[in-house]
Amino acid sequence: MELKAVLEQRRSIRAFRPEPLQPGIIGELLEAARLAPSGTNLQPWRFLAVTGEEKRKALAACTFNLNFISQAPLTMVCCTDRTATATRPERMQELSSAGAFAGTGLENLDFSEYRSLAPRDEAAELAYLNINVAIAVQQMILRGVDLGLGSCWVMMFSQSKVKNLFALPDNLSVMALVPFGYPAQAPPLRPRLAAQEIFLGEV
Repeated sequence: MELKAVLEQRRSIRAFRPEPLQPGIIGELLEAARLAPSGTNLQPWRFLAVTGEEKRKALAACTFNLNFISQAPLTMVCCTDRTATATRPERMQELSSAGAFAGTGLENLDFSEYRSLAPRDEAAELAYLNINVAIAVQQMILRGVDLGLGSCWVMMFSQSKVKNLFALPDNLSVMALVPFGYPAQAPPLRPRLAAQEIFLGEV
């Protein structure tokens, strides 16, 4: 499918057909996420695939009455690894070795000093990491459309309940839940602002 068609056809789907996903789908979604860009190549995304019926029901109980999560054959628990920032010197060295900084002001940067050049408090750092995870999640969602799947961003859940359900370690924060499945609905395009309402102009 052409990318423009994928963008136009994507909808938030909240009703799914009962059939299981085709083999290999989870791998395709993970590969789409893996290829996403991230600041200083931190790649802070971590994913848990929930497919078992009982676990899907238990996960739905961690949300605010969003029962379509138990209906979907797959829900990705999309997590942010808050310790990823500790790998920044290593990740930036990898980028440098791959030639990513050639011909730029970053070419001679001391990577061990990067943190002091761009200081952030804990909340700002988590927000920064979450943005990177969101990029990977959106790539996963768009690949899902390409594979004939529907999905929906879900952020109405109890962080503590989800973490307890799956015994997730302290370094992981649950950023979103994304159910995937074959759509049982075909909603119309949602209202969108006109281009002139979002475009600040050309300078």
